[in-house]
Amino acid sequence: MLRGLEIRDLLIIDRLDLQFQPGLNVLTGETGAGKSILLDALGFVLGWRGRAELVRSGANQGEVTAWFDLPSGHPAHHVLEEAGLSADGDLILRRVNTADGRKTAWINDRRCSGEVLRALSAVLVELHGQHDDRGLLNINGHRALLDAFAGSGAAQTATRAAWRALSAAQAALGAARAEAESLRAEEEFLRHAVVELGKLDPQQGEEAELDARRRAMQAGNRVREDIAKAYNALSLDGAEGQLGDAIRWLEAASDAVEGRLDAPLDALARALDALGEAEHGVAGCLDALSFDPHELERVEERLFAIRALARKHDVAPDDLGTFATDLRTRLEALDNSTNREAGLQQALDAAQITYDHAAGALTKVRQTAAARLDKAMATELAPLKMERAIFATKMSRATPGPDGVDEVAFTVATNPGAPAGPLNKIASGGELSRFLLALKVCLTAQTDGLTLIFDEIDRGVGGATADAVGRRLKSLASDAQILVVTHSPQVAALGNHHWRVEKQVQNDQTTSTVVPLAPDDRITELARMLAGDTITDAARAAAKALLSG
Repeated sequence: MLRGLEIRDLLIIDRLDLQFQPGLNVLTGETGAGKSILLDALGFVLGWRGRAELVRSGANQGEVTAWFDLPSGHPAHHVLEEAGLSADGDLILRRVNTADGRKTAWINDRRCSGEVLRALSAVLVELHGQHDDRGLLNINGHRALLDAFAGSGAAQTATRAAWRALSAAQAALGAARAEAESLRAEEEFLRHAVVELGKLDPQQGEEAELDARRRAMQAGNRVREDIAKAYNALSLDGAEGQLGDAIRWLEAASDAVEGRLDAPLDALARALDALGEAEHGVAGCLDALSFDPHELERVEERLFAIRALARKHDVAPDDLGTFATDLRTRLEALDNSTNREAGLQQALDAAQITYDHAAGALTKVRQTAAARLDKAMATELAPLKMERAIFATKMSRATPGPDGVDEVAFTVATNPGAPAGPLNKIASGGELSRFLLALKVCLTAQTDGLTLIFDEIDRGVGGATADAVGRRLKSLASDAQILVVTHSPQVAALGNHHWRVEKQVQNDQTTSTVVPLAPDDRITELARMLAGDTITDAARAAAKALLSG
């Protein structure tokens, strides 16, 4: 329940403190006195989107504080818990709007976002304004209103989950078909390229290895002739043979020269050993450079084939293996596409059945709720002097979607036999007010702890009809808190608590204030509402009669 509202420097309000009570709270005042500003202020602190410029002229910032009783089990506790906040008995909301447009909010002195405020407002306050800004007249919102009345959360959750699964199955089948179509367009290329690459079977790093072998063989072919000449020069036919001859000749002459050849012979023996070692090394090099001339051809042929395929497919030679694997995978996908599409079609059919079942269950919940709502509306319209009017919730088939397959529209017929039509097109101003009051009551009847606010719900009615509206509001307020902004003396007279909104001009500054009315003041205010600026004795007598019931 809303217990109080403090407003500082907002629009034409300088400073205002209001304390509300259980039951029917009535606010009256002349047109333009600022009654709607109170709702703007309450909407501001609850995070509703409204006027952009709220700060009173000349002030640095505007501020609104609202506090609510929050009994145990109130749905606001869940909202607070989700936001990491808590409240023990009292819930204090405060929001500040600076002159430069910045807005800051607190819940029980802890900073919070506008989203949290709006989530709280949904379980704290229900407003019916002059322009039905909560969507009762908007046919696009009727399905959501019926769902809220029906308590169809579980059926909606199941339907939305089924729709997501159905959408995913449709997307998967569509993607598979598109992929298969794309693969079929390049089937000839895929089959030829897979065979071609399979025959060559290029390996990672093979191109570099072949290039190195080719270079080595080409280089070896150029130098082998010189190395062979050198080997021949070192062999028995060359230096080795001549050195051997020299040693034999010197050994034969050494005895005759009395040892003078011993040192040269030792040196020549060492030279012969070194020469043999050099000859062995050169022979080894020649063996290493020996190759089959056809091997060079084979290496070059494979190297050029690999490079040609790489250029053909515009990939690096080392990536040909990966490219071949990718082509084989795509070809396998094409060959398996028929089976894959069949499997996905089965999954889609199953998802469709699940969705149809969930949507059908949701439709049944809505149909049951629609019948209950129509019955409840008939009950509500009778005390509002519209017992002959007919309210009907019409359901029709809609394009399937996450919210099911139902279109919902609230229709009315104001007289028996008259054609039914949209609420906002069939009903007159006074009738529309009563339809909306009845609908608001029915839709919020199951919501505990909700403060109902009606902004000129009695517009377009007067006399006995206005009295009927007031009595229905008073009856509802017996176990709920209701705030009514009204121009109807019949409605105002039935309030448990009465405030008058006044506009004042002082020092060229216009301000608005709200005054609680004592019993005598209520008589004067009701007489003003009945007679206008000139309050007559007859008007006072009529006001007293209204207050006496």
